[in-house]
Amino acid sequence: MCAKHGFAAVQCLQNIKKESAEVQFESRRLSWCYQRQRQQLTACKHISEGKHGSTSYLEREFIFLYHFPSPHVLTFLCSSRWAKGITLKIAGNNHLVPVQRVTDDDLQVLASVLHNTVFVTGLDLRCNVLTDAGAKHVATFLQENSTLRYLNLMLNDIGTSGAELIARALHRNETLVCLRMTGNKIGNKGGMFFASMLQINSTLEKLDLGDCDMGTQCLIAIATALTQNKSVKAINLNRPLLYSQEEETTVHIALMLKNNSSLVELHLCKHEMKNFGVERLCEALYENSSLRYLDLSCNKITRDGVKFLGDLLKRNQTLEILDLSANRIEDDGAIYLSDALALYNRTLRALSVASSNISGKGLVALSDAMKTNMELSYIYIWGNKFDEATCMAFSELIQTGRLKLNCTDVEPYEADGHVHLAELSHGLKKHYYWTPRCGEGTDKDANASLVIVAVSEHFGSGETGRRMDAPYQAEVTKVVLVAVVSVGLCFSSPAPEHKSVRLCWSKKHIVS
Repeated sequence: MCAKHGFAAVQCLQNIKKESAEVQFESRRLSWCYQRQRQQLTACKHISEGKHGSTSYLEREFIFLYHFPSPHVLTFLCSSRWAKGITLKIAGNNHLVPVQRVTDDDLQVLASVLHNTVFVTGLDLRCNVLTDAGAKHVATFLQENSTLRYLNLMLNDIGTSGAELIARALHRNETLVCLRMTGNKIGNKGGMFFASMLQINSTLEKLDLGDCDMGTQCLIAIATALTQNKSVKAINLNRPLLYSQEEETTVHIALMLKNNSSLVELHLCKHEMKNFGVERLCEALYENSSLRYLDLSCNKITRDGVKFLGDLLKRNQTLEILDLSANRIEDDGAIYLSDALALYNRTLRALSVASSNISGKGLVALSDAMKTNMELSYIYIWGNKFDEATCMAFSELIQTGRLKLNCTDVEPYEADGHVHLAELSHGLKKHYYWTPRCGEGTDKDANASLVIVAVSEHFGSGETGRRMDAPYQAEVTKVVLVAVVSVGLCFSSPAPEHKSVRLCWSKKHIVS
């Protein structure tokens, strides 16, 4: 018994020493944190004065601020001129770092943190698990916030009721410029709410409703609304659910183009469009002087339909990008295009005919057109039938400098004495729906349309805020963003359920 009690006493003394050591360690840690926060304020002043220091130094400051947030540092950064026009990216599809996807509850906390934040002008929430409940928080935020210009909700689980809430919020919102709803199955009814919104809202410039399972009634309503709307410059209506063969939607879109003078970019991919629909569009575009980017990829257009486009190009003076990839235009269709481009058109800058069942004759005709038309700088031909004449023709264009490698999707190489063409990961909008596993998702070579026709600063996948002049803008922005989230959650919302939210945004997850 004595031995047992003695052992217990020793155990008790060890626990006391351990607790004492922990208390001393925590005291030293808090003292160190206080000193480091004072150093951060000095660092922030150096940043504002142009004394940036090294990138590694700012990276260390970023890591420290994430783990030990300081409200004083946040206050300084919020008032700093370096914290203007930031896009907060909290996407759930980070290939390089495992991330926890944002839920409806997480979004509620984030919205409360950003409620009075004036320097966050963009919010990227793509590829998360937001539902109609999350859409309610988005709608409330849009009604109360007066600085957000860009909102990306692509590939979440928002349905019809969520679409109604967001669309109704935009009736009063006067700041949002770009909205992406891509991949949310809002259906025909949800699309009708956005059609009604377009009759009221006068600030939205870019609306992406692609892959939203919209129907005929919805598309007709949107086309009718755009007849009067003067603010929308770009709209994506890709892959609707159409069950009619009469092409009523294309007819109404054509009528809209006759009267609309503000639309710059139009995506009609996967509309099951046939030659009749193309003819109606071309008739309308003779009277349109604003459209610069027309996407007709993945339809049922044949060489007869391309003939109408060839005739249009002979007279049209505004179209700069034409995407006909994944149609069946064949050699005759390519020749119609090459004749118009070689002899008449001098405004088209980019043409995509990838995977269009074109063989050597048609591809050589397009290469010959580029020799006389010096305005046509981008051409994409991968997926067609390459013969030796085609390989030689495009190899010559590239070697002479007429066609640059970053402006096409093929690269010549020689094997066994013969010239062949290899594929390059370049295109008009390669990363419109996904991000690469390495490199930048806004690579200009893979997203040439962003360079040629830039509708606004929040365009496509290049959604960036106002750029800073400082070379360390990215590092400073990381510090600001982490400060917003971590300080807001640690000081403004100390509830236990909010602690897990802070872990959703890691160092690699929050990016400028």
